[in-house]
Amino acid sequence: MNIVVVNNFFPPRVGGSAHMSASLAEQYAAGGNNVLAITAAYADAPAEEERDGYRVVRLPAMKMPQLGLSIDFDMTFASVRPGNWRRLFKMLDAFAPDVIHLHGQFFDLSWMVGLYARRRGIPVVVTIHTLLISDKKLYSSVFRMLDAVLVRPILSVIKPRYVILDKLGVDYCVKRYGTSDANSDYFPIAVDTAHFDKPLTKDVREENGIGDAPLIVSLGHVIPLRDRMPLVNAMPAILEKHPDTKVIVVGRVYHDAFIKRAEELGIADRFIVKGAVPKADVPSYFAAADIVTHDLNGGCGTASLEAMLSGTATITSTTLDNYPGIELRNGDNILIVPPDDAEAVGEAVIDLLDHPEKRAELAKRQSAMVRDNFGLDVVTDEHLRTFEKLIAESSGKKKS
Repeated sequence: MNIVVVNNFFPPRVGGSAHMSASLAEQYAAGGNNVLAITAAYADAPAEEERDGYRVVRLPAMKMPQLGLSIDFDMTFASVRPGNWRRLFKMLDAFAPDVIHLHGQFFDLSWMVGLYARRRGIPVVVTIHTLLISDKKLYSSVFRMLDAVLVRPILSVIKPRYVILDKLGVDYCVKRYGTSDANSDYFPIAVDTAHFDKPLTKDVREENGIGDAPLIVSLGHVIPLRDRMPLVNAMPAILEKHPDTKVIVVGRVYHDAFIKRAEELGIADRFIVKGAVPKADVPSYFAAADIVTHDLNGGCGTASLEAMLSGTATITSTTLDNYPGIELRNGDNILIVPPDDAEAVGEAVIDLLDHPEKRAELAKRQSAMVRDNFGLDVVTDEHLRTFEKLIAESSGKKKS
């Protein structure tokens, strides 16, 4: 198959969807398929390169100013740059894709390539990574309007098959985009298990002067949807029982309310903010931690799943039915606290620090659960079967 993978976010940019799209592209290529990855220009990454068995093209793009929104990243848009539409269509015609895999429903590259596919009669799959939601009423209203007047109409033209990663995404897509079982597949987030079988790149505890003190790691970009506030507000209770506890926050800080709150509580010295780190170093941070917390505002994304896979006890605030078809058992193969509940976070952390054997058993079961259900090889096979089915259906329609 000739497969096109599209994502405005792509390595060397860090983030869950970037790593997932790149990992799937690598697996598609490893299976003998021809793969072209299309993304937006980013920092000093080359405009074109061969990596991991496939070709990557980065189109010139304009950076969007950061506005403090719930999904505020250093976003770049390619559709506004002169010549990109013509170049894109010419490049895709030369590659002659059999199927196109879009990552993200509201990025302009997804729209551009999706419209190309519609014109050429090429089957399209779109993975829904991020939901346009906010707990702030104004932002929520704006996001609903964007979905209604822009995203949904474009998707109705593209007519993709949806890949939805969790129950929250299923409910959202049914309500916002009118999806159903007839046009959707429910595949979980893909986690690259091989990445966590490699030797560690650094000694995080020594590098940061942690020693043998209890260590909590919270890894992932800090945005309003994942603001770290439940953890900060839980820390006074945690420090009362375990006064030497430190927290390392890894990821770009787009929203610094947690830092200000830590200063208000007089516990800022308990937090070490590292910023973004290379993907290769992520396993080292998880290995150094006694506990990982990230998704405490609701959900369970890539960072939490990778932490579980790594063999470190991980706390999330998801629901037991979050992943269709995957059985989650609270306290057994996952540890769940209510969203935005600092008291529950504190109790969970203290309990795990008080009982090392319980923590180790939980970590072992979490790792097995992720490896069996979210492994990159498992998820890749599910995608490839869907691609083959869509191509066969498309060929049948053309012949008739």
